[in-house]
Amino acid sequence: MTTDEPRELRYVYAVCHPLDAPLQAELTGVAGAPPRQLEHQGLVAVVGSVPERDFAEAPLRAHLEDLDWLTETARAHQNVIAALTTVTSPLPLRLATVFHDDSAVRLMMEQEERRFRAGLDRLAGRVEWGVKVYVEEPEAQPQAPAPAASGRDYLRRRRAERTARDDTWQRAERFAQELHDELSRHSAYTRVHPPQNPELSRASGRNVLNAAYLVERSGAEEFVERVDATKDREPDLRVELTGPWAGYSFTADDDNEENKEREGET
Repeated sequence: MTTDEPRELRYVYAVCHPLDAPLQAELTGVAGAPPRQLEHQGLVAVVGSVPERDFAEAPLRAHLEDLDWLTETARAHQNVIAALTTVTSPLPLRLATVFHDDSAVRLMMEQEERRFRAGLDRLAGRVEWGVKVYVEEPEAQPQAPAPAASGRDYLRRRRAERTARDDTWQRAERFAQELHDELSRHSAYTRVHPPQNPELSRASGRNVLNAAYLVERSGAEEFVERVDATKDREPDLRVELTGPWAGYSFTADDDNEENKEREGET
């Protein structure tokens, strides 16, 4: 008579070059399991064991609809990636990248070897910074404005309000483009993401720039100073800087031509 033991799957966080030192002994990841290194053909997959009951295809699909579970898993995933970023430049994989066993992970590494090596070359010695620019929406009037003397006065007031709002947004977009151009000149690669949905991000204001910059570690301090110097340049605009991160935005090999040309010039 046999007893079925819970099966464990392999959760893959990232691929990197072999590390000079072992991972932190106290480091834990998804499902509370410590990550380990799985080396294959000169590359390392950083993996952890996770229970099949939660990470097989059907239960995983259900879990991804659970915001609390998703938040906890994303935090544990990022915990491992952040630890890796302090000692190397990992190529992070998507959240909840799961395989049946070590053999399946090795097969994936063989099939994706060319892409992984190209990505690691692109990320080597670099970190990602995120920059967002918001324009604050006009505050609602605390009380109803005084009635217009005539229909003409009313239309004139509405036209002036619309013009002021349009001027603010145009100024914000011009500022965001100038900032992006400046930061791009000091980055190896850039990627512009779609504006954030305010309902999801819960950030105030209209997002006019949502960009990522891949910057040499040695130039990180200068990059931060450049962003900080812009924060009070325009009173109605807010500049937010996040990072340094692993190069999440630059793991794919479809970077735009502008980046490829700039990379080729250096």
